[in-house]
Amino acid sequence: MFDFSEVSLLVAFTDFTHFAAQAERLDDVEVARVMDAYYELAGRAVAAAGGRVVKFIGDATLAVFPTEAVDRGVLALLELKDAADRLMVNHGWESRLTVKAHFGPVVAGHFGVESDKRYDVLGKTVNVTARLETSGVALSVEAFRQLGLDARQRFKKHTPPVTYIRVEDPHRSGRTVRR
Repeated sequence: MFDFSEVSLLVAFTDFTHFAAQAERLDDVEVARVMDAYYELAGRAVAAAGGRVVKFIGDATLAVFPTEAVDRGVLALLELKDAADRLMVNHGWESRLTVKAHFGPVVAGHFGVESDKRYDVLGKTVNVTARLETSGVALSVEAFRQLGLDARQRFKKHTPPVTYIRVEDPHRSGRTVRR
């Protein structure tokens, strides 16, 4: 019996620029301490906005927010970026958080070995989210269209392809800064 269904969600990926370089220069225990602090920060921010952290993978986070929490979710992601960047500065890291968000249908539910199924989200929406390009914060057109007027004011159009970036982020052409 399958334990998943199709649902529309705001899907967000975050990760840190230059993480691999920072991790190479530090002791593994120090990297673990900083990432644990980030996991706490991200988990609290996402949950407070009505979302769910699907998983942490190293320096990356996959989180989702239901349709009714899109505005709160996007605003929480903006606050998370600022807080995570401060965390990195406070630890002397050059890494900064990138945030990508897209809205659409996913297959959500519990997947895996019968004895250890875990919540996950799969589908084209997840893949589109992962491929968004940014060195700061980017929303797809679909995510932007879900926002109310107040939240939309925090973004400006960026092309090509069309994404919406924070008003305070500079216009950047080219590819995402890789770790």
